This record gives sequence, C-alpha cells and structure tokens, in this order.
Amino acid sequence: MDELIDILDDKGNYTGQTALKSVAHAKGLFHPTIHVWCYTDDGRLLLQQRGKHKETYPLKWDVSVAGHIGAGETPELGAFRECQEELGVTIVKDQLVKLQVYKKEKKHPNGIFDREFTHVFLYRLDKSTPLIKQESEVEALQWISITEFKSWIAEKHQGLIPNSEERFGFVLSAIKKRLTP
Repeated sequence: MDELIDILDDKGNYTGQTALKSVAHAKGLFHPTIHVWCYTDDGRLLLQQRGKHKETYPLKWDVSVAGHIGAGETPELGAFRECQEELGVTIVKDQLVKLQVYKKEKKHPNGIFDREFTHVFLYRLDKSTPLIKQESEVEALQWISITEFKSWIAEKHQGLIPNSEERFGFVLSAIKKRLTP
C-alpha cells in the first residue's frame, strides 16, 4: 500500500518534506520506519512471515511488526497503528519500550532502495492475547523460543529475513533482561 511518509536527511532529521512511499523507495530517500518485537514473560518471540505479495522478502520470517511511519506520525503512534493493523492488537503506549534507532541502506534487485531510520521497540504480550493477522501483509504468525530463534540465526536459516546478527543479538539481549526469572 502506498502511503505518504516524512522524508529525513542522512542524519535522521526531519526535512519538512513528504513523499509517497513508492517515490521514497524509487529515489532512495531516507524515511522513518518501526520494528516492534513482541515477546512473552516465558521467553518466546512472535515472528511474522511476510505476505507472499510483499515487494521485498516475500514469505520470509521477520520481526513481529514492521512498517513505515506515516507523515506527521510519531514513531510510537506508528508502532501503535502497525500493531493494530498487522496483529489486531491494541497496545498500551506506555508499555512500549524504545530500544534504539538504526540507519539502514539496502538496494533490492527489484529497484527498491530502502534508506531508513528504524525505530526499534519491545512490547511484552500475553501469549493468550488473540492475534488477527492482516491478510494482505502477513502470511503467518508464530511464537518461537529465544533459544530456537538463536539457532535460526546461527544456522543462517533460509526462511529468515537477511539481517544483521548484531542487531538480532541486541534485541534478544534486551528481551532477556526483561524476562521474569
């Protein structure tokens, strides 16, 4: 879905300009995105299998929720909206924990040039929370143990979205610090 997004400079500062997501991807304009990693108290992560019609990494397993921040939206509101759209879950804003913002630049074979500043959040979710996947964006949802996810990363699992082991490690470490012993 094409949407209007804010344009950033190469340091992550808002420029005051907006563009359609398709234009930002075609021209390689920096823009803000969100990742929300949902986890349970017993150390399980919610992974999302990207929809088969996604322009990048179709059917690959990825972060619980990912998306573009709409023009004029804060990262927190973007996270709130994307969780509602992709999982059917209404999150409590003050339970959303911001971990970091990282810069990513990736040119895809299909011509999409992702230049993003991704705001990474954690959100503790009760495993009994009903999930309703967004059919147009999400193929499947799966709870996976941190141990199993680490194995996927170590073996460079072909079904997993290509990503930096360092970034995955950072997120897993942050989640482990929040688990109840």
